[in-house]
Amino acid sequence: MSVNKVILIGNVGKDPEVKYFENKQAVASFPLATTEKGYTLANGTQVPDRTEWHNIVFWGKTAETIEKYVHKGDRLYIEGKIRTRSYSDQSGIQRYRTEIYGENMEMLSAPKASVENKPPF
Repeated sequence: MSVNKVILIGNVGKDPEVKYFENKQAVASFPLATTEKGYTLANGTQVPDRTEWHNIVFWGKTAETIEKYVHKGDRLYIEGKIRTRSYSDQSGIQRYRTEIYGENMEMLSAPKASVENKPPF
């Protein structure tokens, strides 16, 4: 038996990019940052925060929801699996990209109030 399961809680690094294919299938992709807080060792050495960037991909209805409601800076809970794909760049060099294929997502940020709904004071 094997398991390929990822759980991340982090912040969206930039507004999601959503594409639609001819069959109207949506795919959303965006970077997600997770940060481990720094600390101080017993001898006084400072260990700084460590931020990891993850390439997130969602398909279908969830991608459509992301297009409407997810923005840079939002805090998300994501469950998915790790996938690595390869491609050739413009110079013909083989490149690899590791992505998290999302299966479940929950928004942890409070919804942002639109400019129209803000009180005039």
